Order: sequence, then C-alpha cells, then structure tokens
Amino acid sequence: MIKLEKLNAADIAKVRSIAVRDDQVKFVGTAKEFLADSNEATHLHVIKHNDQVVGCFKIDIAYADGYDFCTEGSIGLRTFIIDAKQQGKGLGTLAVKALFPYLKENYANYPRIYLTVNTKNPAAYTCYQKAGFHETGEQYLGGAAGPQHIMYWDIQGSERLFKR
Repeated sequence: MIKLEKLNAADIAKVRSIAVRDDQVKFVGTAKEFLADSNEATHLHVIKHNDQVVGCFKIDIAYADGYDFCTEGSIGLRTFIIDAKQQGKGLGTLAVKALFPYLKENYANYPRIYLTVNTKNPAAYTCYQKAGFHETGEQYLGGAAGPQHIMYWDIQGSERLFKR
C-alpha cells in the first residue's frame, strides 16, 4: 500500500538513504539536495510502501513565481524520487496516482499542479502520463538538463478521478 505524508523528523534518516541512479541525478538531484531545500514555500513529503520510505517529493507553493507557464495560484511538483532499489515495481505510478487524492486533501485551495519532465527521461514522462497528468503541448527550455515537457493536473474540479 502506498501512503504519502509530510516529511517528519523520524523519516529524515530514511530519506538520506534513498539512492538515486547516476543517470537520474541530473533530473531530480540527490536525497541530500532534497533535504536541503526546505523553506516556507517548498514542502517536503515522503512516499511510503508498506510503511517503509521508498521515495520523496516536493510541493512548491510558489512555483508560479518562477515559471511563466504556471497559472497564477497554482503549485508545482518537484524532485519526485523513487529509491533506485524500488524502481521497476510500479511504485512510481502508484505514488503519482496517490498524489491526486493527497492534493485534494492537503492542497485543495490551489487550482492546479504543474511539473516539468525532461524529454530525455521517457520513463518518468510515461509514469506521469499513465497516472493522469496532462501534457500542455509546450516545452520548458530553461532546465539545466535540456528541454522538458510541461504537464499539469487540475486539483479543483477533479472529483471524477475519485469515483473509481
């Protein structure tokens, strides 16, 4: 069972042990960098599978301030990491699907969530698409690792996803 939670002190050591594959570091960074980026606008969260930390992600409530494609008042998903040892088991897609009700519960005041995914990272793109994110059809060209697809999901008005 996948569960998403805000990062708490008890999970910090477990997050530090999350391994990122060498070929993925350029896209998501490291667990150490993830933990260093905590501030009022960047909320850190963990992904648990059967009560074990298997990943982490950030919700950036100031995302629209830094990205022109992000509609005013919307938020951003950043640094979505599944531990290298846990990849290939479908946990990424399950975690992204779990994100939708989590956002409805914890970020209901925000209309939409955006993310960018590198065009050289087709596995992540497929994961987000299979889970329910939509492609804008545009690319973000300001990323250090090259062009990125811009994707979004509507937080408000998305009840249809929860009737399954």
